[in-house]
Amino acid sequence: MEMDQKMLKRAVLISVAAVIILGSVLLAITLKKSPKSQYPSELAKTATANATVSANTTTAPATPTANKKPTVKVTHIKTPTPLRAIYMTSWVAGIPSWRGKLIQFIKDTEVNAVVIDVKDYSGHISFETNDPDLKAVQEIRIKDMPELIQTLHQAGIYTIARVTVFQDPLYAKAHPNLAVQTKAGATWRDRNGLAYIDPSAKPFWDYILKISKACVAAGFDEINVDYVRFPTDGNMKDMAFPVTGALNYAKTSSKNAVSTQNVIAMNKLPKARALKAFFAYYHQQSRSLGVPISADLFGMVLTSTDDLNIGQVLEVAAPYFDYICPMIYPSHYPPGFKNFSNPAQHPYEIVNFVLKHGATRMKHAGHDPNKLRPWLQDFNLGAQYDAAKIRAQKQATYDAGLHSWLMWDPRNKYTRGGYDGPTGTSPKQTVAKTEPAKTATGNKVQ
Repeated sequence: MEMDQKMLKRAVLISVAAVIILGSVLLAITLKKSPKSQYPSELAKTATANATVSANTTTAPATPTANKKPTVKVTHIKTPTPLRAIYMTSWVAGIPSWRGKLIQFIKDTEVNAVVIDVKDYSGHISFETNDPDLKAVQEIRIKDMPELIQTLHQAGIYTIARVTVFQDPLYAKAHPNLAVQTKAGATWRDRNGLAYIDPSAKPFWDYILKISKACVAAGFDEINVDYVRFPTDGNMKDMAFPVTGALNYAKTSSKNAVSTQNVIAMNKLPKARALKAFFAYYHQQSRSLGVPISADLFGMVLTSTDDLNIGQVLEVAAPYFDYICPMIYPSHYPPGFKNFSNPAQHPYEIVNFVLKHGATRMKHAGHDPNKLRPWLQDFNLGAQYDAAKIRAQKQATYDAGLHSWLMWDPRNKYTRGGYDGPTGTSPKQTVAKTEPAKTATGNKVQ
């Protein structure tokens, strides 16, 4: 009997041990299938939490995923008259804190528009478009472009997309047969190592139209095209144009080009004629965009009677754009211009003379002079550009009979004291009284 009891106890112990081992195995399997629960006590917590979430989702709307962007209704606002704009790089536009200060600066001054880089000298597009053909050249510097434009519109700020055109190293790399070439057939580059597209390359014209359409789809109110010209620096004697050169345009000496009234003779300049073809095509094809288009030209175009060997002629460009934006930077005029040894020191005289000349030519060509919207200078080059020099340029513009302007500062640090308030008063952001020395030059927007 004693033997049987011992055997019975042993059997019971073996059974209990087996149950414990089996339970441990099952528990381990359960825990392995629930990675969020590291301890048995959390199993109940997880079940309770899941039940709570399930209960809540039956009555509350689902929140959007982190990757899903909010839908922005695209709108456009009318071009302000007069227009007073500042330039913003795509890099600054992609930094909320920095762009926020510039937006506040616009709100506190007479400025009512902003020019934002969409495609700059690099060839990259600065925001995400919905066009698969543009995906390869996108460098997303501005992650929230539609939202940014919506914010600007809500503040009544007109938005202009700046698109550099024929300076495009990315497109040249992908399409070397359409790029400006050396006489040996390699891709030609300017002194900064940047490649250009032959201005007569029609496939590239369509590419620029694609970018323009993407800008309008994002909400931009106007398209501004820059670098609409032939190259200006580098080894100019070693350039070949695979498309323009094949068109056999009649060659005319620039010395015999023309007076401002002889547009036909201007068109015989091969480079001017090539650009005219692009202007006409872009004008016709961009009508469906439903927004104004503007073009940046060299400031010297307003006083020169030839094409400056870059193809730009005021009377040739004017019919095809809603606005012409000549770059009237006093610092860019050579010594001796208007008998000034340093034109940068005389902003009023330079700007006023050049714009009066341009306005007269516009009238003679049958155009409203206020199609001219000059780029003015808010950066130091050749002279310290303080508030007085900025105001002198603006006054020179008004005295020439024009009412609009755009202000360029590549650093995006604008001189506060150079701008009036929204109603022509002093700007709200004034210089502190403890810093009287700065009132003469005006603080820069930081």
